[in-house]
Amino acid sequence: MDRLTAITIALIAALVALAAGAAYFFSPLFLLRLILFLLFLGIVAISALMLAILVYAKSKYALPSLLSLLVSLYALYQCYTWDEPMHVACITAAYILVFAFALWWISEPDLSIYERLRSASALEKAGRYRAAARKYEKAGKFEKAAECYLKAGMKESAAWCYEKAEQFSKAAKIYEELAVHQGDAYYWKEAYEFYKKAGEMKKAAECLEKYAEDEPWFWEDVAKIYEEMGDSGNARKAWQKALEYYLKEAEEEGVFWEDVAKIYEKLGNSEKAREAMLKFAAYCEKEAENDPAWWKHVGEAYQYLGDDARAKEAFEKYNEYKQKQK
Repeated sequence: MDRLTAITIALIAALVALAAGAAYFFSPLFLLRLILFLLFLGIVAISALMLAILVYAKSKYALPSLLSLLVSLYALYQCYTWDEPMHVACITAAYILVFAFALWWISEPDLSIYERLRSASALEKAGRYRAAARKYEKAGKFEKAAECYLKAGMKESAAWCYEKAEQFSKAAKIYEELAVHQGDAYYWKEAYEFYKKAGEMKKAAECLEKYAEDEPWFWEDVAKIYEEMGDSGNARKAWQKALEYYLKEAEEEGVFWEDVAKIYEKLGNSEKAREAMLKFAAYCEKEAENDPAWWKHVGEAYQYLGDDARAKEAFEKYNEYKQKQK
């Protein structure tokens, strides 16, 4: 048993013991009055706080808060005097009903009273597609909910429901449409994810291509997908796009020369790959002057270049650094 559970059990046991003691030494009626007094004291405090906030905000809901404050103050007084116990009972019942109504209202947000009382199918027939979709969604009928959301023009909600229904291809198609109509590259990424889940890799790659036009570091992922599909032509085009991106980045931040070298290798240009790796090695050596951990990358770079002597020297420096860290 963890500490929090033990403390919780101890507190509950203490409260039960106090309640039992109050009922035994005084009376069960005294215990009931005490519980109701504390309950209404809490409602008074909450109502007063809400009234102050709502009055400050000049909200129309200040009046219900004032009414709640006055009623709870009266109930608190009656719990103390116990002159009109039926009044206390009626007020308690009223608060219970209000609380139950509030829970029911929150359970179906954005629906009118009429819509709350109708079934999903009845709302669908009446052309209230948004409300019908909410009802279907709550009932776990996600495909029906998605259809109604589409009729209501709520495409993102429809896509979410198709995802819950594991209709990934339909969700992806909606995100494609959103990407085209709204011009937001984010939707191409979503379409790619869902086509991938659906196993439609060709469409997934095409969507990721569209996304990579705005976020070019994804060209490498596009190339890898085409390679997995065996589409060497499109893979090569994607690798070329990735190379253009990494070349620009490498000019600003030398650590990307390693990526440039690997892509040149993919494209079959060993000479360019070697030139890029030499630049990466030089970058790593410069970094190693301030951070000896970089000697590992220096060694790997020269190992790739086939310069075993310089690779061995770099790895020795890295090992010396590691020994000093122990």
